[in-house]
Amino acid sequence: MEEYKELAEQLARAKTIAVLTGAGMSTESGIPDFRGQNGIYAQEDNVEYYLSEHYFTSHPVDFWHRFKRMFSLKMMGTFLPNKGHIFLQALEAAGKKVTILTQNIDGLHTKAGSTNVIELHGTLQTATCPICSQKYDLSFINSQDVPVCRQKGCGEILKPDVVLFGGIVPRIDEAFAAAAESDVLLAMGTSLEVTPVNHIPFYVTSESPRTYKAIINKTATRMDHLFDLVIHHSIGDTVSQLRAYMAELR
Repeated sequence: MEEYKELAEQLARAKTIAVLTGAGMSTESGIPDFRGQNGIYAQEDNVEYYLSEHYFTSHPVDFWHRFKRMFSLKMMGTFLPNKGHIFLQALEAAGKKVTILTQNIDGLHTKAGSTNVIELHGTLQTATCPICSQKYDLSFINSQDVPVCRQKGCGEILKPDVVLFGGIVPRIDEAFAAAAESDVLLAMGTSLEVTPVNHIPFYVTSESPRTYKAIINKTATRMDHLFDLVIHHSIGDTVSQLRAYMAELR
């Protein structure tokens, strides 16, 4: 358990923490890993084509039918934060500056109470009118087969507030800066396969060698060698151990 103690000590000392999270962060909440055995890639064909900017623009009605099915949008509001999300919120509540850089679109970090969340791939919780920029929540999106803007004289089909394939990743420069400025960069539940987000560990290694880097993921990644500490275990069990060791340090 020495690696748990080491990470607990690093987190206890840190004033600023950047946390890079991926799909594995939310699997313990019941949301399938995007590329896992029960994820979208395993259940659907041509995912990147049908979830692209081009397909939304060309076939918005069919896009929404597929989008709602792929992401089980009717269920999305029922998922709850798990031990991992709650642990990160607790670090913030303890007075640390915690910036969450998440690839997830489920909104669970915000639901857990974390206040500084950069949703790099957007969110499933809202959709926006491409014409008048009016924003609508998940309940409204689910109330219509194909959600359209209700602003007077508009009626445009809404666009989900997620980064579609071929789209631009917002706030990526802010994410790189937050990671490099942190005392600890903690990656959780990410295979580090998706660009440009997976360049963050490289950037921190190059630009901020003082930053301590750790990764918690069930399986090995191609970038494990970039981290000072690697834990291949479930997030829930790991944060329970970290909580216990950090309590001893008080």
